[in-house]
Amino acid sequence: MNTMITKLDSSQADFKQRLDTLLAFEASTDDAIESAVSAILADVRKRGDAAVLEYTNKFDRLQNGPSGAAASMAALEVSQDELRAALAAIPEKQRAALEVAAQRIRAFHERQKQELNGFSYTEPDGTVLGQRVTPLDRVGIYVPGGKAAYPSSVLMNAIPAHVAGVGEIIMVVPTPDGVKNQMVLAAAAIAGVTRVITIGGAQAVAALAYGTATIQPVDKIVGPGNAYVAAAKRRVFGVVGIDMIAGPSEILIVCDGSTDPDWVAMDLFSQAEHDELAQAILLCPDADYIARVEASIEKLLPTMPRQEVIKISLGDRGALIKVRDMDEACAIANSIAAEHLEISAVEPQQWADKIRHAGAMFLGRFSSESLGDYCCGPNHVLPTSRTARFSSPLGVYDFQKRSSVIMVSEAGAQTLGKVAAELAYGEGLQAHARSAELRLK
Repeated sequence: MNTMITKLDSSQADFKQRLDTLLAFEASTDDAIESAVSAILADVRKRGDAAVLEYTNKFDRLQNGPSGAAASMAALEVSQDELRAALAAIPEKQRAALEVAAQRIRAFHERQKQELNGFSYTEPDGTVLGQRVTPLDRVGIYVPGGKAAYPSSVLMNAIPAHVAGVGEIIMVVPTPDGVKNQMVLAAAAIAGVTRVITIGGAQAVAALAYGTATIQPVDKIVGPGNAYVAAAKRRVFGVVGIDMIAGPSEILIVCDGSTDPDWVAMDLFSQAEHDELAQAILLCPDADYIARVEASIEKLLPTMPRQEVIKISLGDRGALIKVRDMDEACAIANSIAAEHLEISAVEPQQWADKIRHAGAMFLGRFSSESLGDYCCGPNHVLPTSRTARFSSPLGVYDFQKRSSVIMVSEAGAQTLGKVAAELAYGEGLQAHARSAELRLK
């Protein structure tokens, strides 16, 4: 099976242009999707639960009520008893794996919380300045349903919110044909989700953002979804916060040629199998090693259940890139700013020190990206499409916000009042100036 993966060489005159073309990804705006989402959001905002029920019954083919429509929002809510029952019912190995992953994710994110304590300091005149850190009151977590059901995403989104101290965590998950994924429900039980409602799509995003009779509006919506969910999140941003608009999954492997080529080929597959738009790239200074990896790709691809998806992904957006040396590989990696960066080398730390832009770094040949997806502990919700240049993995800090604290003493007001008044008069804001001056002796 020939993948026809792109092969580039950084010494080629047109290398940068070809690399830029390979990396280019514009999340095309589908006018039909945008129009449909706009109508759904407006309808839910106007009619609330009634609209949510209609869309849920239509899109997920539910048959809850005697008329064939979902009987009520109550019928779509999963009780805590049902969550606990799902946890008890799944196979022991699955339950143990979820619990180990949850424990590790919680332990990692607890350390983030420790670094987010507020601060204050007192100036010589008694003025106190500081910052308070407080959790969001209520967040919504969107979890894909149907064929793309990811219990790991429940853990990665809900546990940081729980650690942050969020008061209420509302999870929405579509259940096409009324089929509930038991591992997803079990993960919700482990992660401490407050409410689980079996709705999805743009109507679920609208219900979380605007609120209905049975769902209080949230402060922030996080979690992955399809094109309709992404479009809805973009449109409600500002009414609520969102985590990010995620693009296709990415892996970039910087290798010195010391790792088993089968391992590298499989790591490339691990992201390419997500979908046809996923991107998997290898940077290596050893041409012979690149040829060995290509041979491993051809050998192993026929063994993959999702080989057709992998083949298209690698053929359209994948690449094996020969670089001059590892220093150049790191420079190119910074330019790519990939979601997942593996540094598969004998001494990975020396190269990691040269990396500024990556969603997550996996150092050493034993650190496969797939471990990070499930159970290492750091979050697998990561910036894509070069946004790692300015954004970060999902974390406890995404579920907290900061408030400035200002307590000016009488003595402090004498100094600060004159400064503020001078600046306010300069800006033509007399009331500002007079407000400060009234405190002067």
